[in-house]
Amino acid sequence: MSKLRKPRMAICYDFDGTLASGSMQEYDFIPKLKMTSKGFWDEVGKRSRSQQADQIITYMCIMLEKALSSNDVKITRDAFVNYGRTIDLFPGVRQWFKRIKRYAKRQGVILEHYIISSGIREMIEGTRIANEFKKIFASSFIYDQHNVARWPGLAINYTTKTQFLFRINKGVLNVWDNEKINKYIPKQNRPIPFTRMIYIGDGSTDVPCMKLVKDQGGYSIAVYKPNSWKKKQAKNLLKEDRVNFVLPADYSSKKQLDKKVKAIIKKIAADFRLHK
Repeated sequence: MSKLRKPRMAICYDFDGTLASGSMQEYDFIPKLKMTSKGFWDEVGKRSRSQQADQIITYMCIMLEKALSSNDVKITRDAFVNYGRTIDLFPGVRQWFKRIKRYAKRQGVILEHYIISSGIREMIEGTRIANEFKKIFASSFIYDQHNVARWPGLAINYTTKTQFLFRINKGVLNVWDNEKINKYIPKQNRPIPFTRMIYIGDGSTDVPCMKLVKDQGGYSIAVYKPNSWKKKQAKNLLKEDRVNFVLPADYSSKKQLDKKVKAIIKKIAADFRLHK
């Protein structure tokens, strides 16, 4: 294996409901507004319908509106990072990334982790796992000279998520360069083929990414919070042929997800050696 160029692969993760339970705004930000999570998201849904607006942009605008009308809720870049520090992660998540990366290395594979999320990037950057990722693609704000959020800068919804798979596939990891991402690159020259990608998500907002990766020869995994109603939702994705596997969101060693991902990595390594 040492005489061969080592293959690169990527595991791409949604965040809310995939690495953490619930929406990231529900841990600290929404309670500071003195609202319930249901009240906040009901208002988002009502506003997006009445204005015929994208739900992601709508929730970001309402976050700013509610915070500006409150004296207790800060919307600086640092404040969003601090909100992220309270997010609870699923079992085993903290140890997962280094362990899987070590396993891939033993198989002769260079593994990179990526986030593709509709949540707030700065909140994800406040979590204890932020440094585990090659790149965090997530919604974010435009900030003024005082680092106060003024306007949505990047809103990632369920369909725009797919462009970031192509950015990973082509090695164009910034979010603003539309020229390079649309440039033709032969499949064999792309740094990370879709056949060496795993996408892990939890719900309907992940369907386009799941289906794309699966149809391109990669692997899509739907995860669900153990003992929750989301298990049925995840199993429906399998019935609809949108994912390869459905597993509990437990990232601990020797659990189902750990075994499945290691098996996929081993197969990717074997396929590479066989092809060469």
